[in-house]
Amino acid sequence: MNERILVVDDEKAIADLVGIYLTTEGFDVQIAYSGADAAKAILEQEFDLALLDVMLSDIDGFELLRTIRSSHTYPVIMLTARDAQQDKIEGLSLGADDYVVKPFRPLELIARVHAQLRRYTSYGSRAQAAESPTIQLDGLEINRDARSVTVDGAPVRLTPTEYSILLYLVEHRGSVVAVEDLFRAVWNEDFMPGSNNTVMVHIRHLREKIGDDAQKPRFIKNVWGVGYIIE
Repeated sequence: MNERILVVDDEKAIADLVGIYLTTEGFDVQIAYSGADAAKAILEQEFDLALLDVMLSDIDGFELLRTIRSSHTYPVIMLTARDAQQDKIEGLSLGADDYVVKPFRPLELIARVHAQLRRYTSYGSRAQAAESPTIQLDGLEINRDARSVTVDGAPVRLTPTEYSILLYLVEHRGSVVAVEDLFRAVWNEDFMPGSNNTVMVHIRHLREKIGDDAQKPRFIKNVWGVGYIIE
């Protein structure tokens, strides 16, 4: 079954163009030209990925992102005409997985869609330890077969990006993971100015979900000027 993608943009020409490229790639595409139509689709239908324009005329993309993250973990890519760092940080803080600034090259956007879907569908399917698909560490449990995370027995809902970060750190536990290495491993992109902020925002969001206090961390510890470690 083809992956279903929601495209939300009140600029009809852009939405239709993105829809054409995605359809050509074999995706099942639904287009919403307003925030209200998008909100209805989000609540009533299942998607594998959403492309959300930030600046809609009625409901902004951040509010739609909140709606998605209240009950879904599928990847979300934000589209915006503003190259403001604060906008990017806000989107990532709310659970966005990627951020693309207009004008963009359609083929680059398609590549990012494929990358996010690969991460989502593999979600925890890295090379597994031969003895067990489950990693247990001080109340934290990751089941790579079930693609699930629990803390002290309570399930934790993570986005694919947050899961990838946690799994990478756990699989390298005992070693300091440099910010640059973490970014390249999870995002599969070159480390650029601003990439450090992207990692920091996702780490903060991840910590909130697993109940990890940055001042007295139980799991993820900062190694200032270098990166992170799970001991």
